[in-house]
Amino acid sequence: MPGEDVLSVVTPLAAPKMMDLPQFQGEHRESLYWGTYRPQVYLGIRARTPRSLIAGLMWIGIKDGQYVMRHVCQHSDDLSKYGWTDHNGRDYGRQVLVDHGQVLTTSFLKSKSDGSGYGGDWAVRLEVQKEELDSANFKTANLFFYLANEEGASISIAEELVSRDNTVLASGSHQDVGAWELHLTSTDNLDIHYAGLKTPHMHNLTELLLGTLGVNARKTGQLQLPDASENSPNIVIFQISGNLPVKMDVAFVSATGLKNSRVIERVNSLTGVSLTRQLNEKQKGFEEKYNNIFLKNKVDSESRIVGRAALGNLLGGLSYSYGQSKIALPKGSNLKNGDKFVQYWPAALFTAVPSRPFFPRGFLWDEGFHQLLIWRWDISISLDIIGHWLDLLNMDGWIPREQILGAEALSKVPEDFVLQYPTNGNPPTLFLVLRDLLSAMKKNKFSTSDTADISTFLNRAFIRLEAWFQWFNRTQSGKVASTFYWHGRDSMTIRELNSKTLTSGLDDYPRASHPSDDERHLDLRCWMHLAADCMHSIGEHLGLEDVLWKRYYSMAQKLSFETLNQMHLDDVSGVYFDFGNHTEKVRLRWRETRGSNTMNRELVREVLEQPQLTLVPHIGYVNLFPFMILIIPPDSWILEKQLEIISNRSLLWTDYGLRSLSKTSSLYMKRNTEHDAPYWRGPIWINMNYLILSALHHYSQVDGPYQAKAMTIYEELRKNLIRNIERNYFETGFLWEQYDQKNKGRGKGAHPFTGWTSLVLLIMAEAY
Repeated sequence: MPGEDVLSVVTPLAAPKMMDLPQFQGEHRESLYWGTYRPQVYLGIRARTPRSLIAGLMWIGIKDGQYVMRHVCQHSDDLSKYGWTDHNGRDYGRQVLVDHGQVLTTSFLKSKSDGSGYGGDWAVRLEVQKEELDSANFKTANLFFYLANEEGASISIAEELVSRDNTVLASGSHQDVGAWELHLTSTDNLDIHYAGLKTPHMHNLTELLLGTLGVNARKTGQLQLPDASENSPNIVIFQISGNLPVKMDVAFVSATGLKNSRVIERVNSLTGVSLTRQLNEKQKGFEEKYNNIFLKNKVDSESRIVGRAALGNLLGGLSYSYGQSKIALPKGSNLKNGDKFVQYWPAALFTAVPSRPFFPRGFLWDEGFHQLLIWRWDISISLDIIGHWLDLLNMDGWIPREQILGAEALSKVPEDFVLQYPTNGNPPTLFLVLRDLLSAMKKNKFSTSDTADISTFLNRAFIRLEAWFQWFNRTQSGKVASTFYWHGRDSMTIRELNSKTLTSGLDDYPRASHPSDDERHLDLRCWMHLAADCMHSIGEHLGLEDVLWKRYYSMAQKLSFETLNQMHLDDVSGVYFDFGNHTEKVRLRWRETRGSNTMNRELVREVLEQPQLTLVPHIGYVNLFPFMILIIPPDSWILEKQLEIISNRSLLWTDYGLRSLSKTSSLYMKRNTEHDAPYWRGPIWINMNYLILSALHHYSQVDGPYQAKAMTIYEELRKNLIRNIERNYFETGFLWEQYDQKNKGRGKGAHPFTGWTSLVLLIMAEAY
């Protein structure tokens, strides 16, 4: 990569920043300053600023007879249930965690009152009780609440910890909020110990705590903090123990150094009966808004519980991170210092995340699906998130598809997945949201002020969206005009049965057996149609000059039904396919290799016949993209064929939702390598089922010969999806990444997965 190309990759797009819009300043910005923005830990609070005060909770649990420390969300902890049952994305949340015999409830409240500093104050209520009253495992709760300053400034620990006359735990100062104090109140008899530590790193707090406990245990024989501090600590940890059941309130108050700071009154309002009252009011408000926006009288009480958990956990998983993405150099290139990557500019990202234990960071194609739900709940938060993503565009018009910003984020990502490749795209799903917003404005679903904000947002976003669109059009186009393919597949692989297409979001979904620039990817073509159509609609809505948006109308026409059929349709079956250099005669076989002293076996790819340019005969989600994006006219015979693919049990239909790949495919449920189990080769994914349901609903509402058939399939598929997701939730306590079509629809993969699986709430609400 010549130096000029490197420079363009790491240079921001020369356009006004989205987050500099007036609508994201002032009261809006301050109202979102504090939040539970560290979704990778069971309870983590931070501010939307690069160097924040951060707070969090750890506790001692028991697993397999051993004491274990809980902090970072991870599957291996084997909690039987955890997640936000309520969260409004702004100033209130309630979470229940069930951990091998003890039940923790964490409630979060934010408050802005007379005397508060920037961003206001916040409180956390911590409650712990036995899961079963007769459980002998737990008599005492051992909690560790910490507060740390990423700026490195010193934190003072109170000389007398929590007495009748004193509730202060710690105090300090931060450039945004001024002087601050942390208070603890409880009517229970608590035992409190502390440690003050100094470190520049915040990603290894668990190890710091365990190390401190270990040193003191060897000295004293007690599993407790040493009641000692390093000089000028920037992390304070308080060990709080009490007999079960136990309840305590932790309150953070800002601007305590001012004359009229009203510290005592503010602490009193954030603790005890006042906190109970406010939490109850917030819970009631959340429930009323939830019912009013989504469900009204559409579903039963079980659906309401699941939908509420889906929404609460999505909003409770909002994340703020700051850092620099690592961008890969071309193969064989490296910098003078030996690095094989360059750093993106330092940037912030406010985003929802797919899964707190497994994917607690921003993913570009996931985010479009997340925002389909969030914009209906809080349009200001949704625009803020989309604005953050669009501000990540570089001068080429590219956005890194996975955002790994800062040490905490890096600590959760395997090294192989850290580097981002500037030749590789990701589905532009944000256009799904923008299409929704344009449609909702046409139907007058927003207030006058919200409509003005959306229009102002779109006006500024247009140049960024245009750069993004043109990046796809320039870098992902195929040999033939108006065709596209996902760049980044490995054409030299000898280990993969079918070279993965990670850039498509569908990972191991089967494509042409031999990657080449002859490929035409049906899904990418349909994404481009959606994007072109949306750009045209935005330009028309804003009243921009014809020259700025009419070319997108022409582009959408070029990508529409007739040319789509020429490039991707099999006239005999009426099915759309990818096109490429392909043979079905590919397999994995064991090969023995001799090591220095041993014989090793490895699975390698074997090709048994020459590939040829042809339609790629696999049937699955990809074949339905023209249907999902509503390109097919309602009176076309091809629509009937799409409905047959959907409803055929030998192909995609199951009683739990539509499988990702047909049972007739040669790669159905086949491993891609020795270590890669099938991922998009059979299991049921909710984001694709939502888009298919949305299209079924559309075709059931417009006149045409297949209207009734679309409605019948729609009603049955919707019922199957809701029933299966609900059953899994009540059996396991979680929403799941995918559902196993071969094992009675059982949840599998990452959990809780309240990214796009949260779309079950829109399915319940019939909001498409």
